[in-house]
Amino acid sequence: MTQPDGTGDGAGDEAATREDVRQRGSDRKSMLLRLDPQVHAALSRWAADELRSTNAHIEWLLRRAVLEAGRLPRAGRAAVGTETGDEGDETPVSPA
Repeated sequence: MTQPDGTGDGAGDEAATREDVRQRGSDRKSMLLRLDPQVHAALSRWAADELRSTNAHIEWLLRRAVLEAGRLPRAGRAAVGTETGDEGDETPVSPA
């Protein structure tokens, strides 16, 4: 049952999530990216298949590429969506 303050139906959790996203967004860098229309269309379809926005999917792909290339400083690896397996190897995590 929904309470007058919005609790009980997950509304409070949704508001907290939106605030987290706003705070995270303020820490991010903006940049212009020019893409071939066919590449953009393919990325958009792929993002939709993964239930992500195109922007979030591009960021996820770039993050994964940086990790695989070993270009991310070790201290920042855990902060960009990695999990450490039993072997101690770090692999990118794909959000569900």
